[in-house]
Amino acid sequence: MKTVHLTSLGCPKNFVDSEVILGLLSESGWQVVEKPEEASVLLVNTCGFIQPAVEESIDVILELAAVKKNSAGTRLVVTGCMVQRYELKLKEEIPEIDLLVGTEGVRQIHTILEKLDSDAPCPEIHMPERFLMDADIPRILATPSFRAWMKITEGCDNRCSYCMIPSIRGSLRSRTIADLKNEARMLEDKGVKELSLIAQDLTAFGMEKNRDSQLVLLLRELLATTTIPWIRLLYLYPTGISKELLELMATNSRIVPYLDIPFQHVSTEVLRRMNRPYTTEILTELIENIRRMLPDAALRTTFLVGFPGETEADIDLLADFLSAMKIDHVGVFAYSNEEGSPSEYFDNQLSEQEKQDRVRHIHTLQASISSEIQQKYRGRVEQVIVEGMSRETDLLLEGRTRFQAPDIDGCVLINDGHAAPGDIVQVEISETHTYDLVGAIV
Repeated sequence: MKTVHLTSLGCPKNFVDSEVILGLLSESGWQVVEKPEEASVLLVNTCGFIQPAVEESIDVILELAAVKKNSAGTRLVVTGCMVQRYELKLKEEIPEIDLLVGTEGVRQIHTILEKLDSDAPCPEIHMPERFLMDADIPRILATPSFRAWMKITEGCDNRCSYCMIPSIRGSLRSRTIADLKNEARMLEDKGVKELSLIAQDLTAFGMEKNRDSQLVLLLRELLATTTIPWIRLLYLYPTGISKELLELMATNSRIVPYLDIPFQHVSTEVLRRMNRPYTTEILTELIENIRRMLPDAALRTTFLVGFPGETEADIDLLADFLSAMKIDHVGVFAYSNEEGSPSEYFDNQLSEQEKQDRVRHIHTLQASISSEIQQKYRGRVEQVIVEGMSRETDLLLEGRTRFQAPDIDGCVLINDGHAAPGDIVQVEISETHTYDLVGAIV
């Protein structure tokens, strides 16, 4: 029997690719196994966005290469973003790899793997043309059955000076609204209660076709054609958030009051060098508009600190901004000088020690801010989607409010009451921590 063990690394967009791979292979007669020792093919879907992700991918590949060494006839196949970026280096430096497949090989993965065990010639590197998934392509959900990601675009037309995504994933390509409606209905039929829309930039949806975002139109169609109770928006570009979008969210509770908006920085000068076309003032105005139109909304953002030319004054500005704006969820990352990006050649590169010191400083500040923000939930009754037993103890259930996204934010620990995974229940919050909440079902 053809057996495959799949390891998926990286972001939710990559995770969707892995679900498509599982769907295509299962439809073609492959059995997916949990233990790598039981697989005839060891498959890794890699991330190659930044250096730490590359290093993690290499570690996993080498671990599976060791498994292959002890399993006669086992093949090692590597696909995903790191292959798209470093295919020649990978083949040269890790000869244990039998086959390298670029990001666009997802649709063909089943036919490509068939050639591994046939007499037909099989090249060591497959780098197919760009493709865009659709609702008809097989997909096996690897998330809990009650929630799913839906990737609405591929690629990106933004040209941030530090980012390799356009060169890895290509230019922006948007799926059609009709196709996304079909997928949303299929996911609803499978029991999905929380649908997270994902893209490199949701607000760019459809812009390569007529220069106007079609995100609001898509959301209206999804609201009209499904009854999915929670629709979540992840990765919104700051300048793409329109008044029309905020008005739609304010009048439709099924779009959860949560906005993930990667700012990357707040210093106008640093943003200019990042090639992100907004300023400190624009970000301040955006948050004020969101708070006015969606007073209960939770905001998530990420910051890239240690960018070339960043000064102590820029970090002080960022700290002051966080203290004033009280953003609910903040991710802080050290700038990674990526080979091939424009910023690789920028002057005034910072040392790794300086970068890490600044990450710790901002992270510590945000932890105290988060603890303060969390207190507003004490005594409130909130909708919570139940994930299942707590990861900490089987004496508690675990879930999330509308203000907590899966896999990246904190959770709600439920210490009283009964519910099944996927249930949406009312929980009275009795205790708050830096990132997590505690409460009982009412």
